[in-house]
Amino acid sequence: MIAWPIADLIPHAGDMILVDQVLAFDDDSIHTQLVVRPGGLFNREDGSLPAWIGIELMAQSVAAFAGCQARLRGQPVELGFLLGTRKFECNVEHFPAGTELTIHGLRSLQDDSGMGVFECHLTGPGIHAQARLNVYRPPQAAEYLAAAPAQESSHD
Repeated sequence: MIAWPIADLIPHAGDMILVDQVLAFDDDSIHTQLVVRPGGLFNREDGSLPAWIGIELMAQSVAAFAGCQARLRGQPVELGFLLGTRKFECNVEHFPAGTELTIHGLRSLQDDSGMGVFECHLTGPGIHAQARLNVYRPPQAAEYLAAAPAQESSHD
């Protein structure tokens, strides 16, 4: 298990942090874990999480990977973007409350512009989900966001 708190590795806060901890990581992969707890922003009435949240769990694991890499280099954790997913498949409709889930993300591509592709698997008792995540982390995220044109609103 990694000693860094997950909140120090991903640019999320409060109830938006869904992953509990990083179990291990290396140059190209990460293993994270969480226990499904009722009462969160995305929980169903029975305390379970809908299976589509698996995409966000995978994305937060990829964000934690980037955070671990930044921490190793002595750099700040920066914002990244989930551009899309391909081939999301899950064998269940929801993840029951109390279930321990493990996510494995393997980087299959990353270029100098900040584009990356990760093959992700989410597992738990009788649960398997997988997807390919396309992500983008601009080299200077703060400058990238500041350069975005402001949207003007009009009132009739």
